[in-house]
Amino acid sequence: MSTQLYLNGQWLAPEDAQVSVMDRGFLFGDGVYEVIPVYSRHPFRLDQHLGRLGRSLDAIQIGNPHTQAEWTALVSHLAATAEWDDHSIYIQVTRGPMAVRNHVFPAEPVLTVLLLAEQMNAPSTEQVSAGVAAVSAADIRWLRCDIKSTSLLANCLLRQQAVAAGCAETVLFRDGFLTEGAAASIFVVRNGVLLAPIKNHLTLPGITYDVVLELAAANGLPVSVRDITEAETRTADELWLASSTREVLPIVQLDGVKVGRKRGCVEHCSAPLEPAGDATPAVEGMATGNTWAGTPGPVFAAMYGWYQEYKTRVMRHG
Repeated sequence: MSTQLYLNGQWLAPEDAQVSVMDRGFLFGDGVYEVIPVYSRHPFRLDQHLGRLGRSLDAIQIGNPHTQAEWTALVSHLAATAEWDDHSIYIQVTRGPMAVRNHVFPAEPVLTVLLLAEQMNAPSTEQVSAGVAAVSAADIRWLRCDIKSTSLLANCLLRQQAVAAGCAETVLFRDGFLTEGAAASIFVVRNGVLLAPIKNHLTLPGITYDVVLELAAANGLPVSVRDITEAETRTADELWLASSTREVLPIVQLDGVKVGRKRGCVEHCSAPLEPAGDATPAVEGMATGNTWAGTPGPVFAAMYGWYQEYKTRVMRHG
């Protein structure tokens, strides 16, 4: 964590920051959050992240405590003063403390606003080349996954299920259809076409999800945004996860079964893996050292190259 964080109008050392035990975020998870990746001290797509924060606040009936300009100033200050050039900025807004524990909203809430920075290490080339393993589970989350709520117990349980199995992610299905991962978007490749689940109330509108689709469109990769069945997911040629902090990673095993990929080159598959920076510690579920380790599929290899070029050309420059 950074040496300083922002809490309710003050810049403080983490050990000096205090929140009331009567805060509704602590008692009920009554709040929302946002995570903004920062590359070379440039917050990436800040307006889109702040827009998503505003929509989450509106959805749970919390007035936005800051204007766009005020949020931008706070984020920019933290990005400039954090310990690391590459990091993530976490924003959390709760409905604040109350006099007595009561489910009903306070008539005049005094919001709790928090910003902090944490180091961000992109997956290394070795991690990407090995791929990761995943498990699957029924999507037990609530019906408003489009709200970036701090009430993440279901996500924690689902992600822990993956970690307990030595895997990196849990792929979620609801009523026979793919939704997303416990903490990532999930993409499917079949017959050279990139399939993406529809954005709706059952999925988080991911910023990295948007980047992947934009890169696909810019490079002529066929894309279909639609409902994806569990059967299509399990018989995919390639399976990926994507998030702001993990970027794009290939899933090479799902529930102990290798993800099937067509061998040989297809259109768009010529891009080699490019270096992703300094090597980082192994993530849960990385395939290195396991008999099921494989190489990324050809469509993923192309996307990875496009993503790294985009990060260098755009993300690191604001």
